[in-house]
Amino acid sequence: MKLISATAALLVLGLAASLQAAPTALIFDTDMGNDVDDLMALAMIHNLQKRGACELLAVTLTKDHPQAAAFVDAVNTFYGRPDIPVGVVRNGAAREAGKFNLLAEARDEKGAWRYPHDLNDGSEAKEATALIRETLKARPDHSVVIVQVGFFTNLARLLDQPADVELLRRKVKLLCLMAGAFQTVEGDNRHLEYNVKLDVPAAQKLAKLWPSPVVWSGYEIGMAAKFPHQVIERDFSYLEHHPLPEAYKLYQPPPHDRPTWDPTAVLYALLPDRGYFNLSPPGQVVVEDSAATWFKPGKKGQGSHRYLMMSGTQAARVREAIVQLCVEPPR
Repeated sequence: MKLISATAALLVLGLAASLQAAPTALIFDTDMGNDVDDLMALAMIHNLQKRGACELLAVTLTKDHPQAAAFVDAVNTFYGRPDIPVGVVRNGAAREAGKFNLLAEARDEKGAWRYPHDLNDGSEAKEATALIRETLKARPDHSVVIVQVGFFTNLARLLDQPADVELLRRKVKLLCLMAGAFQTVEGDNRHLEYNVKLDVPAAQKLAKLWPSPVVWSGYEIGMAAKFPHQVIERDFSYLEHHPLPEAYKLYQPPPHDRPTWDPTAVLYALLPDRGYFNLSPPGQVVVEDSAATWFKPGKKGQGSHRYLMMSGTQAARVREAIVQLCVEPPR
């Protein structure tokens, strides 16, 4: 009986180990510097990686300004991962300096970087599509999740070559976007969401041609789960300097509750089975020339696109999850 019990115990332990999900391999595509919610999303990714939920393979930028890459490298270093590759867009849609990327240039009283980094500006970084291509080639089939929370430029450029389309088809498990609007009407017109309207041709191309399943987190989702300003003011005091509250204050003077547009895309992409969101039926998103996004339900449940939906109760849970993942200490 003792032998049987020991064997049964080993089988239980083996089953538990087999049920432990492997970390989600992740590429994060962002317009870091245009809004502080991009930084919230990156902070969440790092803290989820610390828990074993994901592995950040690369960060690619659709913000075409040299400080953006340096700031991302500084944030990655702050979270203890200085060697994560950073890729940059060339000839991108947004080239102005970000309001908080200048933190990459901040120094202490001795002249040292406040947030250390060794990527000085975007000219030293790889081109984004080349980095995505290189990263995907090194991974198993259907294993990589891409979260895009900036413009569509980088990913749409990968659709220009048949070989890249086939690479995306084989390697990408899911593309999760913060883009568009699906349940919000302002007056007689749908909201023209920023990530779409900055590069409409790229958004149209991706919506039509992307070869993997796609989940869209629309404008209305982040608006319904705003990040409380009190958290920024009170909950980061465990460090003298933390990039998130400092960036928040540079982006817009407090107090203001910040929509969690980009964090919602990360939350679904990395924790899709926790009940934070509901999904629309399958269908297809169409991007019009005006930048309006329309969802067309598929016939008989067909279609590779869905969008996030969220009840009031879910919104409260989403807000709290995002807050806790952002305020968690980096180590």
